[in-house]
Amino acid sequence: MSKPHYEHRQYGKLWPFAVLYAIAQISILAVFGDEMALVGIISTVVGCLVLIIVLLAFSRLTVRVSDDDVHLSFGSGWPRKRIARAEIVDHTPVRNSWLHGWGIRWFKGGRMWNVWGLDAVELELASGKKFRIGTDEPKKLDAALDTQ
Repeated sequence: MSKPHYEHRQYGKLWPFAVLYAIAQISILAVFGDEMALVGIISTVVGCLVLIIVLLAFSRLTVRVSDDDVHLSFGSGWPRKRIARAEIVDHTPVRNSWLHGWGIRWFKGGRMWNVWGLDAVELELASGKKFRIGTDEPKKLDAALDTQ
């Protein structure tokens, strides 16, 4: 990969709610733990651990644009995706509906990676598929895709 001429990391804003949820669950265990069945305690602990893992994996999205490709990665590098610049036929800033959600999503005609917000840049690929990159800098990302 050549040196990136655009790099941006966007952070999600749902993690405080996840932390509050985990604190609430642990508080419930502390107060009612003696009265809860073992299955309830185990499922609560496992649920909090799964929430933390998902939170860490999808808490931020890094986008790098170089002359050769567009590289996307969630969290600390996984999941990740590389799109060759040669595959990109066109690109345009778009506004998602709140129904599109966050994370890795499928929509009619393509996929979307988004960590927070409604703004994105839609790539039209040579295969005819579309790929949306969620970003809080749609104009800067779109301009970076124009450079070669």
